[in-house]
Amino acid sequence: MSNVAQFPKRRDERLAEAADWIARLGNGLSEDEEQELGEWMSLDRENYEQFMELAILWDEMESLSRLAEIFPEPQRPHRMTAVRASWAVAATVVVGLSIALFYWVRTDLWVDSGADVSGSFSAEYETGIGEQVTHSLVDGTQIVLNTNSALTVEYTESNRLLNLLRGEVNISVASDKSRPLSVMVGDKVVQAIGTEFNLEITSDQTIELVVTEGIVMVGVLDGAVDEASVDKPLILTPASRLVAAGQEYSFDADEQGTESAEANPIDSGEIAVRLSWRNGNLIFRGEPLEDAVNEVGRYTAVQFVFLDEESKKVRVAGHFRAGDVEGLLAALREHFNISYEWQGDDKIVLRTE
Repeated sequence: MSNVAQFPKRRDERLAEAADWIARLGNGLSEDEEQELGEWMSLDRENYEQFMELAILWDEMESLSRLAEIFPEPQRPHRMTAVRASWAVAATVVVGLSIALFYWVRTDLWVDSGADVSGSFSAEYETGIGEQVTHSLVDGTQIVLNTNSALTVEYTESNRLLNLLRGEVNISVASDKSRPLSVMVGDKVVQAIGTEFNLEITSDQTIELVVTEGIVMVGVLDGAVDEASVDKPLILTPASRLVAAGQEYSFDADEQGTESAEANPIDSGEIAVRLSWRNGNLIFRGEPLEDAVNEVGRYTAVQFVFLDEESKKVRVAGHFRAGDVEGLLAALREHFNISYEWQGDDKIVLRTE
């Protein structure tokens, strides 16, 4: 009897298929091939594991850069984070990745925060005009609510579910390998594990997402959330999109699906501007005055009225405290030739001098 172990044919086939995908990735994939790879990885957990073993091997051979070209901000991982970084590369490639694969990633590759979050928890948070408030949730997740915002929180054994009702929230998600954190906006869900991102419902009801760390999934729920389903893992449709750190993504909460828009890169300077509100600041870098006062208007009950079209187009740059109307008006008069007049306690008329 031979002492040579015979590997099952299925394992040999899987290894060959994974190697073929690695080679094809090196030459670049079409959109159809990306979808096909996602489907292949989600069919069988062992497909995923075999692919990741080869991806790590590529890293050791200093060849992972071919995969990293598809990742928006490629970085060489330290040895101890090779598995996590290799997953991030692969996950970004697979735009149509199924929720099954997402659950494998959360179970195997993210480190649990260690927080004791057993049992249920629910809360409601709200800010008034001009307020920014920080809350630490029971699992260590930190949320920062911007002006005039409202958010509900419900934790169960299967889900960490937030519902953004209005306004803007910045979330630093505590890693929990047993369940992702999901933020609902309309029928859309932004789902993440151990990452950081910012969500805003704009005045025209567009949802703007900026991811500052990790990767989040944006999709539509497979079924409604009710009392019967909230205790089960939230499942997104296969058409969900992945948005990585350094990317922004805009979508309509009422549109069907998430296929109509692409995630776009956003540089660190723009991210700093967009999130300056967390420190109570507003930064303008040449925006039209009309846009600037609309942003300022989120933090005050004062109404701004333009008497001429030219004043709307004046480009404004500067650093202001959120809600500091007097400081803004002084800067407009001194540096931008914009005069103003108070009408009552809650209306300011603006015009060019």
